[in-house]
Order: sequence, then structure tokens, then C-alpha cells
Amino acid sequence: MNPFEFVLAVLILVFAFTIIRHKLGIPARSMREMRGDAPMNDAENDRLRHQVQQLQDRIRVLERIVTDRGVETAAQIEALRDRDALEDGDKVR
Repeated sequence: MNPFEFVLAVLILVFAFTIIRHKLGIPARSMREMRGDAPMNDAENDRLRHQVQQLQDRIRVLERIVTDRGVETAAQIEALRDRDALEDGDKVR
């Protein structure tokens, strides 16, 4: 086997493994994490988890407002406005 054939064989193997990895649904990012190459950003993850939790809480309140009828609706909307006025730094951008 000459050097050209060897390089061609290696390229074909790399291409085949890339296709197999794609078909199995393993992204390159998770491969880096499995090897330990990618640094974990726990502070960013915690911030995003907190933000998602806040959004889920707001959605629950809005769903309750939409499904409720009567005088309570206006009071709940005002309570949401008051709560948002107090949370200066936690606005979603």
C-alpha cells in the first residue's frame, strides 16, 4: 500500500465514522463533554435554569388567569404588574 492509498483509506474511515456518529444522534459537542475537553459553565447553567423556572411560573399564572372568569382576573393582572415592578434585574430580554 503506497502513502496515497493509506491517506485515502484514513479519510474514508473518518468519513464513515462521522456518518455513523450522525446516524446514532451523537453530536460533536457531547463527544467533547464525554472526553472532558469542554469546560462546564455551571454559573450560566444555573442562571438559565432560574430564568426558565421564572418563565414557567409566569406561564402557570397566565394560564390560570386565562381560564378563570370574573373579577379576579383584573386583580391578578395588577398583582403581576406589581411583582414585575419589584423585580428590576430579572427582566427577560
